[in-house]
Amino acid sequence: MAKPIEARQRAILQRLEKFSRFTDSSIPIPFTRVTIGVDAVIGLLPGIGDLAGLVLASYVLVEAHRAGAGTALKLRMVRNMGIDFLGGLLPVVGDAFDAVYKANTRNTRLLKHYLEEQLAVEPPRQPFPWMTLIWLSILFAAITVGLTLVF
Repeated sequence: MAKPIEARQRAILQRLEKFSRFTDSSIPIPFTRVTIGVDAVIGLLPGIGDLAGLVLASYVLVEAHRAGAGTALKLRMVRNMGIDFLGGLLPVVGDAFDAVYKANTRNTRLLKHYLEEQLAVEPPRQPFPWMTLIWLSILFAAITVGLTLVF
């Protein structure tokens, strides 16, 4: 029987793998082996779609925090999110970039490797990252206001 912490970590991974599949590779392109996800589809909406993708990607980061991931790992995740967001903003090629880069899958893989290393060690329970959520909300609001003023 699995330890409670191991069961919790496996449940986190299972949720994130489903989420990553949904956002990054749930839609097959006919007559190819290529799959895209909801993130690439909503990324077709200029500016707003990429912002929505960034908000969706923050879910993996919050789950990593809850799982006790260290700052270095979370910074790598934020870097992946930033690359995906900025790459998606590029005219014309940004949509293809969104379909190929798959930041949520990358971040889930990073967390999976971390949790596999930590399964024998019980990490301390992390409080919900309210300040991170507040600052991300302020950042998203500022970007939305900026995009609204530009368009």
